[in-house]
Amino acid sequence: MRELPEKLRAVIFDLDGTLVDTADEFVVVVQALRAEHGREPLPAQLIRSNVSNGARALTTLALDLPESAPEFENKRLRLLELYTEVLGTVASLYPGIQDLLDAFAERNIRWGIATNKPRAYTEPLLAKLDLSPAPGSVVCPDDVTDRKPHPESLYLNCRHLDCSPLNSVYIGDHQRDIEAGRRAGMVTIAATYGYIEDHDDPDSWGANLQVDCSSKLQALLLGDE
Repeated sequence: MRELPEKLRAVIFDLDGTLVDTADEFVVVVQALRAEHGREPLPAQLIRSNVSNGARALTTLALDLPESAPEFENKRLRLLELYTEVLGTVASLYPGIQDLLDAFAERNIRWGIATNKPRAYTEPLLAKLDLSPAPGSVVCPDDVTDRKPHPESLYLNCRHLDCSPLNSVYIGDHQRDIEAGRRAGMVTIAATYGYIEDHDDPDSWGANLQVDCSSKLQALLLGDE
């Protein structure tokens, strides 16, 4: 099993469920969409565990509607419309992440974000969070031909950050994140504190390392106690 790079130059994060906890916003959105259709609320944890699967999966979850349904796209767009109304209102960095970013700055370690969240939603969220130090690279699906699990996003991150994938780490809470990192030649860390579905098994993802609490990342990456 590959360990951390001897000379760590950059750390790249998935966004939702790894760097930022946005799930409560999606809970509000899914419940609102259900209410518009006269449906009872779902268990919040069920919604939270599906956030990493994106708007299509949340639309299906909210309305028990397959993507093949003629009205699906209209309902997906309505879900996204509802999301824009709450985007960034309760989202926050996971515990310990701000201290970790500060430690990166002290050690001249660059950091970035690779997300499948479209830029139209990523940029307003990051603007509201006003991260400091700011990420040196933010790659969204709009920026690449092939989104994760293809490694193209991570290669672009590395170009922005002027680092090699071999000296970089990618952290994510979904199997596609780990696959993308592995295909890019990076050390991968599975963030099992993120949005993991009940049936999923992070042990099967093939990550180099796992972390079950965001506050443990600093010790894992930097050896800080």
